[in-house]
Amino acid sequence: MTNVLSASVSRWGVLALLVLAPIVAQAQEATLNQANTAWILTSTVLVLFMTIPGLALFYGGLVRSKNVLSVLMQCFAITCMVSLLWFAFVYSLAFGDGGALNQWVGGFEKSFFNGVGFDSLSGDIPETVFAMFQLTFAVITPALIVGAFAERMRFSAMLLFSAFWLILVYAPVTHWVWGGGWLQEMGVMDFAGGIVVHVNAGVAALVAALVLGKRKGFPETAMPPHSLVITVIGASMLWVGWFGFNAGSALAANGAAGMAMLVTHISAAAGSLAWMFREWLAHGKPSVLGIVTGMVAGLGTITPASGFVGPLGAIIIGTVAGLVCYEATQFLKRKLHIDDSLDVFPVHGVGGIIGTAMTAIFVTASWNGVGLPEGQSVMGQLWVQVLGIGATALWSGIISWVLLKIIDMAVGLRVNLEEETEGLDIALHEERGYIL
Repeated sequence: MTNVLSASVSRWGVLALLVLAPIVAQAQEATLNQANTAWILTSTVLVLFMTIPGLALFYGGLVRSKNVLSVLMQCFAITCMVSLLWFAFVYSLAFGDGGALNQWVGGFEKSFFNGVGFDSLSGDIPETVFAMFQLTFAVITPALIVGAFAERMRFSAMLLFSAFWLILVYAPVTHWVWGGGWLQEMGVMDFAGGIVVHVNAGVAALVAALVLGKRKGFPETAMPPHSLVITVIGASMLWVGWFGFNAGSALAANGAAGMAMLVTHISAAAGSLAWMFREWLAHGKPSVLGIVTGMVAGLGTITPASGFVGPLGAIIIGTVAGLVCYEATQFLKRKLHIDDSLDVFPVHGVGGIIGTAMTAIFVTASWNGVGLPEGQSVMGQLWVQVLGIGATALWSGIISWVLLKIIDMAVGLRVNLEEETEGLDIALHEERGYIL
């Protein structure tokens, strides 16, 4: 009797599975949002476009002609190296489950994209798309630091520093803010990378400039950009790509993405004009270099707030960015004589700090932002934002300094004086950017 009953139950179970299987499959398919997936795929292309060719051309035009290929090479090599490290284990460190250490860093369970297949999802988009989107952020962040030591760092030293900085600095900070770490739990607001990208890279850039020292002739010898045409082309690519950077960080094709795109554009325009007019007032003429640098300052500064603030907040944030970042560049080079070659810290670092702090103010409903978390005050949120800035700056600064010192002892950081005079294109790569 028991066997008959078991057989009957089994038959009914099989029948139920056959009937319900299509329904379950449809439910699983329904969790994938094709519109969101299409938008993040597009955003991923835009963000990668920011590094190569955008940032590479922006930086390449700013250096002297004898070093243009070295900068392009550094951006390209970083893109390739970071991509493989991300696949190997850095994605897992940033977004995996760290178990007992999850407050600080992820684990290794997603190493070599273990479990990241055709059907695995992150929210309502494929995890492959999420991982690739985040990879483009991991690529551009160390590439930004290149601008601080342009024209004087060994290529081997650059590769070593970028690799270990990605592992020891970028991955933990990303986990803190976006991967379920302690700052995310505290409620820090960083929509698209004010802390993770700009404060993080900006502080590392300042440390690198201090450790390497000045270029030969700085600040007495003028070192103007060799091609502002190339720089403007690169800057224009950055402006377009930044829409993917900020609006894509909504991880959905929704109102937050739309607002992020709008405020990104407004802040860039405000930052450009603010820097242009400030420079015009100071020197009597507006410069092309000034207006494009102001644009980058406006973009970097709105990044943490995009998706949280409204247009009025964006125009104020962008204007403040253009004015303050301009003064920061002047102070760093003219007063402190720190040779941050392409102004990474005063533009990205200072901009990231300003934007992250101002998010606490302009996120409020009174400024047409999305509003503060329930029960949170402006001062309370500001404290969380400042804590995030301070912790990231401290971690990035200390680890960057240690890495640079170790690499200097191992392979040497700087090219020699003869190589620096000749130019890195010939000295390190035996090639010329221009055949005369």
